Amino acid sequence: MPALTRIPLPSPAPGTQRHILVRRYGEPGARPKAYLHASMHADELPAILVAHHLARLLEEASADERILGEIVLVPVANPVGLAQRINGGLLGRHELDGGGNFNRNWPSLTEPLAERVGRQLGSDPDENVRSIRAAMQEILAERQPATELAALRLTLARLACDADIVLDLHCDSDALMHLYMIPELWPAGADLSAEIGSRATMLSAPSGGDPFDEAWSGPWAALRERFPQNPVPLACFSATIEYRGQSDVDDHLAAHDAAALFRFLQRRGVIAGEPPPLPEPQCDATPFAGVDVVKSPAAGVIAYKRRLGERVKVGDVVAELVDPMAENPAEARRPIVTRADGLLFTRRRTRFARAGEGIAKVAGPVPLEHRKGRLLED
Repeated sequence: MPALTRIPLPSPAPGTQRHILVRRYGEPGARPKAYLHASMHADELPAILVAHHLARLLEEASADERILGEIVLVPVANPVGLAQRINGGLLGRHELDGGGNFNRNWPSLTEPLAERVGRQLGSDPDENVRSIRAAMQEILAERQPATELAALRLTLARLACDADIVLDLHCDSDALMHLYMIPELWPAGADLSAEIGSRATMLSAPSGGDPFDEAWSGPWAALRERFPQNPVPLACFSATIEYRGQSDVDDHLAAHDAAALFRFLQRRGVIAGEPPPLPEPQCDATPFAGVDVVKSPAAGVIAYKRRLGERVKVGDVVAELVDPMAENPAEARRPIVTRADGLLFTRRRTRFARAGEGIAKVAGPVPLEHRKGRLLED
């Protein structure tokens, strides 16, 4: 049976306190170690339901002594955001106390790691991995959070930092299944892409927003480049999985998705058992810089002209912007076009947009000239 831990967060106000529930399977310290958490953006509820179904599968595997490594599952990664309701609406993407996007600005450990372990690295890759992981734990142990949000982030970081596998479970607004990881993890990550049925798998490092998954795979790639004379393996496979759209909170889908995660963990040696043959991949990896974020030129109602999963070309009309206050109804519509050839894989669930807001994304195979610097939307 799993070990359950409740980690309290600092009280944000008298009489109020939240905690993080951690489910642990397997022997502590066993390898490989997998860390998974759900819904860092707290209003992305499909991930929480997937984690629920995965926990049921892990309970059975634990009872049958089939957990070979160690699995840490946080079924609700963001109790702070989950409590943010205004007039019945759940607002879980940004911290309302000024902390910004919950999945941005995770601290980079590359520089402190380089300073702490650079001279210790030798010719033994396994020993280098141990040294780097120990240094990660030391750096995070030394940090003292000043706020509830900082404590939340530090708690999750300490749970994930030494894992071989880190999976951050999200969803988009209205979307197909898709996946993000750094380029150095491809094609090794093709098994995850195929197993979950990803329709768009995007590679980027850095994305410009310092998301959670890059905080754990990124340092290994950076240290490998910084110290080429010393073998530094890519010892953490981390990725962000987007479980379709916010309305796709469905038991059948979630059970299917949890089973795919379970098979992935079997393939990676965390759980005993022989999974069935890997499904045929539904996409190849493409650059995140090849994603056109289609934006609204003004405020108005969005009338989509293309469905999710359609292939589009540069100049194709994805949607029309309707100005309901136009004096002449015949002139109330403006076409909104894409600047990429590729797959329309996300759309905006709320059909009203302000000027400059993204209304859709098209994943293309070629980096776009206008997609440089910060690639993630806030």
